[in-house]
Amino acid sequence: MTISSAHPETEPKWWKEATVYQIYPASFKDSNDDGWGDMKGISSKLEYIKELGVDAIWISPFYDSPQDDMGYDIANYEKVWPTYGTNEDCFALIEKTHKLGMKFITDLVINHCSSEHEWFKESRSSKTNPKRDWFFWRPPKGYDAEGKPIPPNNWKSYFGGSAWTFDEKTQEFYLRLFCSTQPDLNWENEDCRKAIYESAVGYWLDHGVDGFRIDVGSLYSKVVGLPDAPIIDENSVWQSSDPYTLNGPRIHEFHQEMNQFIRNRVKDGREIMTVGEMQHASDETKKLYTSASRHELGELFNFSHTDVGTSPLFRYNLVPFELKEWKIALAELFRYINGTDCWSTIYLENHDQPRSITRFGDDSPKNRVVSGKLLSILLISLTGTLFIYQGQELGQINFKNWSVEKYEDVEIKNNYRLIKEECGENSEEMKKFLEGIALVSRDHARTPMPWTPNEPNAGFSGPNTKPWFYLNESFRQGINVEEEQKNSDSVLAFWKKALEFRKNHKDIAVYGYDFKFIDLDNKKLFSFTKRYNNKTLFAALNFSSDATDFKIPNDDSSFKLEFGNYPKKEVDASSRTLKPWEGRIYISE
Repeated sequence: MTISSAHPETEPKWWKEATVYQIYPASFKDSNDDGWGDMKGISSKLEYIKELGVDAIWISPFYDSPQDDMGYDIANYEKVWPTYGTNEDCFALIEKTHKLGMKFITDLVINHCSSEHEWFKESRSSKTNPKRDWFFWRPPKGYDAEGKPIPPNNWKSYFGGSAWTFDEKTQEFYLRLFCSTQPDLNWENEDCRKAIYESAVGYWLDHGVDGFRIDVGSLYSKVVGLPDAPIIDENSVWQSSDPYTLNGPRIHEFHQEMNQFIRNRVKDGREIMTVGEMQHASDETKKLYTSASRHELGELFNFSHTDVGTSPLFRYNLVPFELKEWKIALAELFRYINGTDCWSTIYLENHDQPRSITRFGDDSPKNRVVSGKLLSILLISLTGTLFIYQGQELGQINFKNWSVEKYEDVEIKNNYRLIKEECGENSEEMKKFLEGIALVSRDHARTPMPWTPNEPNAGFSGPNTKPWFYLNESFRQGINVEEEQKNSDSVLAFWKKALEFRKNHKDIAVYGYDFKFIDLDNKKLFSFTKRYNNKTLFAALNFSSDATDFKIPNDDSSFKLEFGNYPKKEVDASSRTLKPWEGRIYISE
C-alpha cells in the first residue's frame, strides 16, 4: 500500500485495520454453571472468535463491582469480579488471546467509579477527608416545604431524575451523572487523575493489554462552578447537563495527559489502541480528539447514526425517520477524517444498542438472514476500524413481547418507576416508553449468547442452571452458533466471507477516502463511492423489501461485481435491479 500525501489517514496501523469483536462477559459463556459468563468461558470460545476472522477482542468491564450498572460501577480497578474468575484467569486469557494472534482491548471506566470503591468510601467519611475533593460534593441549594434538601443544580441523570444524590452522613450531595451508586470522579484534582492513571490504566498495561475502549470519554471535564443547565425540556425539572459536561474546557488536556502516561508506561514498543466513546461532537472537535499529531485518542465512537429515530429529549420516545437521514448520520462517523491525520470507527451494535437487524433491517423470518447479510456488506465497505458485537455475527434480533418486569437494565427500571410515579401506569407517556424499549433498549444486546439449540439455556449454561438474565427465545428458530456453523447460507457463514473480503481489499475497504453519496434522496437505496489511489469502490444496497433499480456511476464498464449477499448463480452482474435487501460491491481499477 502506498500512502497518499493528500490522505495521511491512510498511514497503516494494526488498530485501523483490525476487526474488533466485543464480548459482554456476563452473557458470553458460563464455564462453571453459576448462571454468569466468566473468563474461562471466554477462553473456551477464543478459537471460535479467531475463526470468524477478527483481529482483537474488547471485553466490557470485568472488574470487581456491585453490578448496579453491569460492571460500569467499579469498586476495584485492579481486581476481577470474583463471579467472572480470578486475576490469574484474566492474565491467562490475555496470554491465550495473544497466542492466537489477536489483541486484547479492555474497558476503561473512569468518569465515575462505584460508591463501594475505597476512594469514595474515604471521600464520604468526612468533609475534611483528603479525598473529599476527588468527587463533586456540594451543599443543598436549599430545602423544600417538606424540609427535603434541594439538589445543587438542575442537571438530569442519564438514567432519569436528578444527577445528585444526598448523603445523610455529611449532609451534602454528590454528583453522579449516571446511577446513584456511580459517583463522578473530579478530574480537576491532579492527585485523583494520577491515581486513576496508575490503578485503571497502568496496572492493565503492565499485564499486557493492547488497548482501551474509553467509556464516556467526553465527560471528564465539567465547567467549573457546575451552573444550572439551560431549559430545553419544558416538561421536566431536570435538564441535560451536556452544555457543561460534554467536551468540556479541559477535556483535550486530560486526554493528552493520559495518552502521555500510556506512552511512558509501555516499555516493549507495542502500540496501544485507544477508542473513546465520545457521544456527540462537532467534526472539528472529533478532529481534535483523533488527530495523530495531538496524541489524544486513536479513534472514537459517536452516536449520530444510532440516535436516528429517537427523541433528543428522551431516547425511548421514538420519532419517524427516513433512510436519507440515517445515511447522512452514518457518514458522520468517518467523513471528517478525509484528508486528515485522524481516524474513526464503524459499528452498528454494542452493549448499549439493540440488535441492528431489528433496528435498521427487517427481522421477519422471511428477510432476517438476507437483511443481516446486507448490514454486514454495509459495515465491511465503510472506512474506519470495524467493531462487531457478540451475536451480531449470528444475525441476532431483538427479543419479542417481553413484559417490562423481565428487563434488567437500571436505566429501564429507573425510567419505568419515574414515569409510573409522574404519569401513571396506563398513561400515554408509559405507552410510548414501552414501545421505545421494545425497539431500542440496551437489554436486547445483553441476553445470553446462544451456542446451541438445546433447551433450556442454549449452551450458555448447563441445563440445570438459571442464567442471570432470560434468553432470547430466537435460539429455537435457528439463531445459534451450532446450527449456523452447519449452514453455509447462514448469517454466520456470510460474516466470515465478508471479513475475508475486507482483509483482501483492505486498501479500498478499510482506508478508502473521498466518500460520495450516489442518489442520496432515494428512500430505498443506499449507494456510494469511495477511492483509493486508482481504485474506486461502488456499493449499491437495497434497504427495502421491493426490487429496486440503481445506476453504475457514469455507466462505467470498468466496475466489476466483487461481492454480494445473494448466491452468485442468482445474480446477473449486468442487471441494474437489486432484489429485496440485496447488496453489491463493485470495484473499478
